[in-house]
Amino acid sequence: LNIDDTESGGERPAHTLLLGAGVHVVEHLTRLGELPPRGARFTAAPPAIEGFGTFPVRAFAELP
Repeated sequence: LNIDDTESGGERPAHTLLLGAGVHVVEHLTRLGELPPRGARFTAAPPAIEGFGTFPVRAFAELP
């Protein structure tokens, strides 16, 4: 899932708005259908890197 239209010619209004407001964006997660409908706690652990706009994270869920 991408929050911006990938056919927009490079414009990323949702990314710009959210990141400008200090909201982190996590995309391209897989196997979300394996999580229960409620109660899972999501964590995305980024590496200690500064100055990058995008980077991989270790994403995991704690199940109830």
